[in-house]
Amino acid sequence: MQDPTDVREDVSVEDHQEEFGAGSDGPGGNPVTAADGVEVPDAAVGGTPTSAEGQVDTATTGASADPELTRLRTDLEERTEDLKRLSAEYANYRRRVERDREATVAGAKAQVAGELLTVLDDVERARQHGDLTGAFKVVADRLGETLNRAGLAGFGEVGDAFDPSVHEAVASASSADVDGPTVTTVMRRGYRFGEKVLRPAMVEVTDHDPDAVTVDSGGSARAAGAAE
Repeated sequence: MQDPTDVREDVSVEDHQEEFGAGSDGPGGNPVTAADGVEVPDAAVGGTPTSAEGQVDTATTGASADPELTRLRTDLEERTEDLKRLSAEYANYRRRVERDREATVAGAKAQVAGELLTVLDDVERARQHGDLTGAFKVVADRLGETLNRAGLAGFGEVGDAFDPSVHEAVASASSADVDGPTVTTVMRRGYRFGEKVLRPAMVEVTDHDPDAVTVDSGGSARAAGAAE
């Protein structure tokens, strides 16, 4: 009869490895073959797990390095810059059109106002002679108010300093009573529309002359600076 101890000693180390799955087919080795012949990955039997994050990173890196994607991004940036440039050009175009429209409207108003200056001259003469009364005065005042609101403004008053850009001197005199060229008589008022002068004022200009002879309130002439 065989000793049981001898039976246990006949069991080799390789038999134990096969029993516990060690060796080439055990954990950490090659894939283990299941009973149905399908290989089981190492991760299922204690091997190193496969990283899903690493797979995503690899896919992202591959996408960023894709020449087609790079070209599309470049095209998008170029089209965006083109759109910005077109938007700026359109905004400038709208501002230019608006300025041109305002200038056209102002020019038309100035032209109409210029045609009415002779009417305003008649109204001014009637006012100076005391003939501007009744319904005629009402109409004249309404006309003046309307033109003033549109932008028409009259100028040329006695005592103004002579300005050749807005005054037309048709007569001149000398006097010691003025400090420089001064408007002493307004023969016809001037008008401007906005910044544009439609018509200069027709005036008489008196210049300073210390030796000029002046006429006092009593009607007697005397030289300037003479003793009274």
